[in-house]
Amino acid sequence: MSEGARPMQEPTLLLLTALADEPRHGYALMQEVAEISNGRVRLRTGTLYGALERLQREGMVRVEREEVVDGRARKVYALADQGASALAEETARIRAVALEAERRLALRPRLKGVTA
Repeated sequence: MSEGARPMQEPTLLLLTALADEPRHGYALMQEVAEISNGRVRLRTGTLYGALERLQREGMVRVEREEVVDGRARKVYALADQGASALAEETARIRAVALEAERRLALRPRLKGVTA
């Protein structure tokens, strides 16, 4: 992560993760985010499209194509190179913190009667 950059908000992290393997349209993104988070995060339509617009402005996500399905226009979003780089940096940051937490927990004296 670049100097002074803030950690990603969870919805952003989940959206970029959902786009990491393949492009998806909005409804598929909502389903994928719910799956990745084990149902803990459910993005509402307004939240999703607001986030996608912001991520487009930031160069992290791009519209891969627009299609018409059942008479309705639908955009398919893809992870841009800048978004992939940001996701990789955030993944490394989270991994480093998790490894340090595990290291420190292993040093913690075991409490009587408590198993890890």
